[in-house]
Amino acid sequence: MYVTVVPNRGSPPAILLRETFREDGKVKNRTLANLTKWKPEKVAALRAVLRDEQLLPAGGFEILRALPHGHLAAVLGMARRLGLDPRVKTAALMPPGPPRTRLLALALIVARLIDPAAKLATARQLDETTASHSLGAVLDLGAVAVNELYAALDWLLAQQPTIEAKLARRHLGEGTLVLYDVTSTYLEGRCCPLGQFGHNRDGKKHKLQIVFGVLCTREGCPIAVEVFAGNTADPNTVKPQIDKLRERFGLHRVVLVGDRGMITQARITEDLIPLGLDWITALRAPAIQALAADHGPLQLSLFDQRDLAEIISPDFPGERLVVCRNPALATERARKRGELLEATERDLQAIQMRVRRQRRPLRGAAAIGAAVGVVLNRKKMGKHFTRTITDTDFTFARNDATIAAEARLDGIYVLRTSVPQAELDADATVHCYKALATVERAFRSCKTVDIEVRPVFHWNEQRVRGHVFLCLLAYYLEWHMRQALAPILFDDHDRAAAERQRSSPVAKAQVSPAARQKAARKHTEDGQPVHSFRTLLTDLATVTRNTVRFGEELCATILATPTSLQQCAFELLGVSPAADL
Repeated sequence: MYVTVVPNRGSPPAILLRETFREDGKVKNRTLANLTKWKPEKVAALRAVLRDEQLLPAGGFEILRALPHGHLAAVLGMARRLGLDPRVKTAALMPPGPPRTRLLALALIVARLIDPAAKLATARQLDETTASHSLGAVLDLGAVAVNELYAALDWLLAQQPTIEAKLARRHLGEGTLVLYDVTSTYLEGRCCPLGQFGHNRDGKKHKLQIVFGVLCTREGCPIAVEVFAGNTADPNTVKPQIDKLRERFGLHRVVLVGDRGMITQARITEDLIPLGLDWITALRAPAIQALAADHGPLQLSLFDQRDLAEIISPDFPGERLVVCRNPALATERARKRGELLEATERDLQAIQMRVRRQRRPLRGAAAIGAAVGVVLNRKKMGKHFTRTITDTDFTFARNDATIAAEARLDGIYVLRTSVPQAELDADATVHCYKALATVERAFRSCKTVDIEVRPVFHWNEQRVRGHVFLCLLAYYLEWHMRQALAPILFDDHDRAAAERQRSSPVAKAQVSPAARQKAARKHTEDGQPVHSFRTLLTDLATVTRNTVRFGEELCATILATPTSLQQCAFELLGVSPAADL
């Protein structure tokens, strides 16, 4: 049955209730009632009933609750696409387990990305009575206790080997390029066994820290993470990664890319060569100086007409050495060295004045030497100054010979690799090594405004490991979201065009014309405002999930209408904000 309006020449149209039926194979219609005299509201209600639409009672309405929803709908949609949503039977990345625990693990990952907070604060965000967004309601979590979240975190850590193996099967293969780098982050408290004093990267000199290393694809997609004690040297973290690649991931031929402080000669000799793995790394300054010595294979004439050359050296048998010279890097190193020399001179002059002043002068060679040592160690400029220290005087001067020798090699760096040239030429080798910058971007996202892995408040060693793994999974979601949302973010969405602009792989990375235009106008080509990843999530959060009461009894959940920008973001991600109502 259906309601139709039939024109009636000069008279008002007839509103009829009709029925469609089939007779002798033909479709026929018949009128059941004339509704012309009905009120329009009554006709509309009948039409809604016949269309099986939800009826709302007449009278006023009240918004009972309005929770930010769009940002988590976007993240949940991406989690569903990547196989992290246990509500979907084909959740490829989420291992089997207790249903509520799996949901809480998903909630922890999503909450870490949309609103990083301590576990107690996260529990309050998810609890339906104290929620600050709709994640708890969407996942139907009900009341959430903080101990449940800790149990879910422990369960997630137990699944780390399984999840990382699935990520490796998805993104890695035999002969693939694997990027590896480490960073550190500081701890609050002194009870965690992993917390140690070590090489500080966060500017927190008096805080205990942990070290963690991340394996990534060439594009920067995170695959695995491992946590070490805070005093672990970078080279000592390489062997566990090799074991992980071979034993857990089943990869027997990969190219491991790491910086010169990571893949050292000892690691190459003891770990990589015996297992037949290839590598790309860089030489330290003393090795470069040895190559550039008189009659050595590295001569500056190599760079008369080019900025890249391949050489061989008997000191590195079976390896290829790719020498690069970057003029912009040379200028920067000269500037920095000049500033450090001037700052060191000022500090040494202050010590000299203390030694030569009339009142309470600094006396004793040991005391003077200790003060000088503090200055030289802080600025790392000891090799560029000659010093004479006695019990009653102190003199110093710049060592022009060492300064000139160092300046001669400004802007020059040397890559070393075991990969044959037929498989990876010199240009590709430089590109592969420079891809380590994508791991640095991952560290910035994890440690600062996006994921906020630091500071770590957990005291239990396993909870610290679980926290870092949780942050890796949150960044895995963010990485894929950034790839999809790049056209409306300040990220460069046309890297191919940017690479075509570079005259050489050694040259400074360029920004594509489309990205420059986007950054200058602060708007996309179709007039949409450009966002950072974090501000876009904030904008999406204004798509609220509203609980509305109509009349006295009927309640309904209504989603706010997305703006054109928000709708564009959902379309780029391939998700619907209404899918998780």
